[in-house]
Amino acid sequence: MSMKKVYFISGLGADKRVFSFLDLSFCEPIYIDWIDPLKKESLESYALRLRNSILQTDPVIVGISFGGMLATEMAKADPKVKAIIISSNKTADEFPTYLRIGKYLPIYKWMPGKVMKQSAYIIKWVFGRNGKEQKRVFLEIVRDTNPDFVKWAITSILNWKNREVPKNLIHLHGTADRLLPHRFVKADHLVKGGNHVMPMDSHEEVSALLRELIQ
Repeated sequence: MSMKKVYFISGLGADKRVFSFLDLSFCEPIYIDWIDPLKKESLESYALRLRNSILQTDPVIVGISFGGMLATEMAKADPKVKAIIISSNKTADEFPTYLRIGKYLPIYKWMPGKVMKQSAYIIKWVFGRNGKEQKRVFLEIVRDTNPDFVKWAITSILNWKNREVPKNLIHLHGTADRLLPHRFVKADHLVKGGNHVMPMDSHEEVSALLRELIQ
């Protein structure tokens, strides 16, 4: 008997390594690679183009952070999709005010890529504390990031106006998320002590939840 395929979309500036600490022995994980965004492309448009790389008609799609927003748009567009979002938000209303300010003060647009990568330790503090191996992988991910893609993605996030919560979506969130505090979102499952990269730091709890929800 073949295992269920599950499609994973990583977060902003990240790749499949963000899921590398999860126990996914219960499924066949397929990691979706980023595609190049079109000039001034919206988050919604990008999500639907990325969905075309998933040939299955009724996929389970797991997205973290920015990947969760993309999975939300995929679930909105197709009721056959089962979306599970982690450390993310389903609507623009779930953004904390201090992140919305970025739309009007887009400092990130003028930040050189080198500075962005040198900020890895600050970014790590915001995203969460973790063990030695998790810290090493996280810093590698940040340093391998494509700054141009990050700048486009931040713009698309800050201009995202979604108000619809699709019924075919399940939201997992950590109680210690510094970037998107859980008090601003309405999550279906809270992971105690989970931070923004909880698939790395709270991998046992997240693995158990995914197994339960997918099987």
